[in-house]
Amino acid sequence: GNMAFAGKYEFEGDENYDDFVTKIGLSSDKIDMGRNCKIVTEVVQNGNDFTWTQHFPGGRTTTNTFTIGKEADMETMGGKKFKATVKMEDGKIVADFPNYRHTAEICGGKLVEISTASGVVYKRTSKRIA
Repeated sequence: GNMAFAGKYEFEGDENYDDFVTKIGLSSDKIDMGRNCKIVTEVVQNGNDFTWTQHFPGGRTTTNTFTIGKEADMETMGGKKFKATVKMEDGKIVADFPNYRHTAEICGGKLVEISTASGVVYKRTSKRIA
């Protein structure tokens, strides 16, 4: 249903990480920091309002707060701030970042996030922990 996204998810695995982060121009220290990083993603959902927080090992967090269909201030993987309108398409959350498109969906109880940049598809899967 509508509350499908709410929960806490822990990084389980990813595909094409290095290719993708190189394509979007992440610095090598950020790339090393993020590789196989046990990020915990916490999603709070209230209807169309979302708070999407990523907890990184060592205490760093990034939070994106948005409402489906309304423009919101967002932050990229690389820490850049910009405005975007997040959409819901076929049960997936879709956001267009400055140089990549990001989708998130719940698939078999897991959070599956896919980012696409210049033909490189980065897939990150996280398992529900709460």
